[in-house]
Amino acid sequence: MKKLYYSLIIILCAGIISACSKKKVNPVLSPNDPGTALDKIKDSVYLYADEDNLWNTALPSYSKFNPRSFTNAEDYTALKNEMDKLSQYPINPSTNLPYEYSANAPGRAKYSFIDNGTEAAALNGVKGDFGFDYQYNGVNDVRVVYVYPGSPAALAGIQRGYEITVINNSTSISYDGVSNGVTYGTGTGVNLNFVYNAIFNSNTLTMTVQRQNKSTFNVSLNTANYNVNPVLKDTVYNLGGGHKVGYIVFNSFTSDANADPVLNAAFANFAAQGVTDLCVDLRYNGGGYVSTAEHLDNLIVPASKTGTLMYNTYYNSNLVNGKAPLLAHQWRKDPSSGQDFNYAQLDFSVAGNVVNFAKTGTLNVSRVFFIITGNTASASELTINNLRPEMDVQFVGQTSYGKPVGFFDIDINKYIMYTPEFYVQNSANQGGYYAGFTPATSGYPGVNDYDDYTRDFGDPAEGLLAHVLNYVKTGTYAVQTKTVQSLFGAKTFSLEQANSVSVNLASRKFNGMIKGKFKPKLK
Repeated sequence: MKKLYYSLIIILCAGIISACSKKKVNPVLSPNDPGTALDKIKDSVYLYADEDNLWNTALPSYSKFNPRSFTNAEDYTALKNEMDKLSQYPINPSTNLPYEYSANAPGRAKYSFIDNGTEAAALNGVKGDFGFDYQYNGVNDVRVVYVYPGSPAALAGIQRGYEITVINNSTSISYDGVSNGVTYGTGTGVNLNFVYNAIFNSNTLTMTVQRQNKSTFNVSLNTANYNVNPVLKDTVYNLGGGHKVGYIVFNSFTSDANADPVLNAAFANFAAQGVTDLCVDLRYNGGGYVSTAEHLDNLIVPASKTGTLMYNTYYNSNLVNGKAPLLAHQWRKDPSSGQDFNYAQLDFSVAGNVVNFAKTGTLNVSRVFFIITGNTASASELTINNLRPEMDVQFVGQTSYGKPVGFFDIDINKYIMYTPEFYVQNSANQGGYYAGFTPATSGYPGVNDYDDYTRDFGDPAEGLLAHVLNYVKTGTYAVQTKTVQSLFGAKTFSLEQANSVSVNLASRKFNGMIKGKFKPKLK
């Protein structure tokens, strides 16, 4: 029997999902405990995992784990290290490695994390950064891979496909890490850390960027708050012969309030233009709200599937059997009824969490292409997996992240804790895709090929989109004029190495599936 030390569970209104009821902030449970405030937060991280984690029975006892032993100059880093350690105990019997094992960062959590509020704001539609992301197209080729409309980068004229040649007056930005067992440059990651910190951990940034026509310009950026439009591109291609392809780049499963209106508008346009095939580009979409994934599925699925099973959700026995007293301190408000409830009052049984399809909109297609990469994770994979038994689903790109589990937010003081609490299976009982979806392998029909960083979204010559358009027109994925790999010269990385580089650079970004819209079914 594990000995539980209920030293302190501090619950404040820092929730990502909905506001806490002001009258129901949980008091300190053990005010006389001699530990520091941080010690008690560390205890809370362990205790919530021990109660609610999907694989909680694999965790060690409190005394053996000793959560207060995790120390660091920064509180956030200490908590992150604790989460990383907790994540490595549950072992996947099919691999004999932790469920949360990541080849790009062994010993670090693949799913669990502590949020200081940054991800909460972003998933609710507000970001405070430069508004773009980058990847390495080769050892000496850094590319902008997406830009959010209205962000500082967009206002400065930066677009996907532009090459970054100078950052903060330095040209030392070549890839110097390890990818899929191959060491590049010094292998120390000095350049990688410089680039990452300049773009994601700074308030100001200067760059020289080069357009596809080889002209260059300089930009000076300051971080700023802006509203996130998760739809980066939507358009229709008339290929002739009665073939019309609707193409949409969906970059984040933000909240329904933020995402649903722009998704609805794009799909209404597809329907009005008589789209016959759909291509959903999720190549950099790390996930987000489950409810938004459900909405996207309902926009895509054939109307005949309404009322049939979309997916089932499975929690651990503590939650199913009502043995989760700590969750009684996690208060929320149901936005539809205004009713206050806590997580312990919810019905976590399979029967109590059935999700069925309910067709939304009038788009009528029988086939959907998903463009994916190693940055396609969680809610993105849920969206795809839900549709696999229901229609022709094609996979284009690289192996996805592999996250068939999700979580809900747990407030601990000023932090939000995320640890896997449920797994999902579609109507054909397909789930457990911890290794991700690899296009053109058994069960995942399509084509496996490089992400094309050199062209903007929607360019018909962009490598992965070109595959889709060619398939719709000719029935084959081969691009007839020239292979995608040779469009841009010799590749520095192999396909596997390129995917490894991509995932490694994105390892500190959000990859999640958040059960963010509970419908209280009080037991």
